Amino acid sequence: MRNTYPSYVAIGDSFTEGVGDERPDGSVRGWADLVALGLALASPEPVSYANLAIRGRLLAPIVTEQLDAAIALSPALLSINGGGNDILRPRVAVGQVADGLEAAVDCAVASGIHVILTSGANPTRHIPLGALIGRRGDQLAQAMRDRLPKQGVTFVDNWADAELTESRYWSPDKLHLNPRGHERVASNVLAALEVPIPDAAGTRIDGAAAQRTAAYWREHVLPWIGRRLTGRSSGDNRAPKIATLTPVELPNTRGEH
Repeated sequence: MRNTYPSYVAIGDSFTEGVGDERPDGSVRGWADLVALGLALASPEPVSYANLAIRGRLLAPIVTEQLDAAIALSPALLSINGGGNDILRPRVAVGQVADGLEAAVDCAVASGIHVILTSGANPTRHIPLGALIGRRGDQLAQAMRDRLPKQGVTFVDNWADAELTESRYWSPDKLHLNPRGHERVASNVLAALEVPIPDAAGTRIDGAAAQRTAAYWREHVLPWIGRRLTGRSSGDNRAPKIATLTPVELPNTRGEH
């Protein structure tokens, strides 16, 4: 029997919001949207979906601003991701980040919600200070592995997905997944849930070559450093893209226009 979930909520940062998988109108899609679609296609009943993730969020704001709001929606399924921005900070206590993730998971499970705990993909082959950030990411991923399995939790270890480290899965800023990368993460999640993976026909893969080093630093690295030095975030003043449970729209399968 297929696993079915009538409602799904996602919380997290840019990884879960879908940054790097931009639509023509500038909005973002992302792996969580694709998971919601997969759940809807596999379900005999309508499926509703909310995405409370906001780019730039550290784990603490994800927990304080998003977790309670997500639980209040009473979803059958909740995906939790966080800590990616924490390990990019000059100083971080990885053990405390792992404790925060575990506490968030336990809180959701205690509310009767099945949790998908997802680690982020590993970008460190392509970014400045990649070795340092990679060590931190390894520590965080291992800390979560050591705390699992847990009843009511499905762990999706994207950090350990070696294929996702390849440059063809990453957007020009080298820190966020591109559409192909988001599709692979969605496939990882759906496979872990034993839900059929839908065909990704119609996906927009730009295939652009990586930007030259000088342009990359000017357009991506230096603005990121500037935000850190001034205490700003790319998610400042942003609201969740789908704040309430909303029916998932299924694609037209009859070829109508």
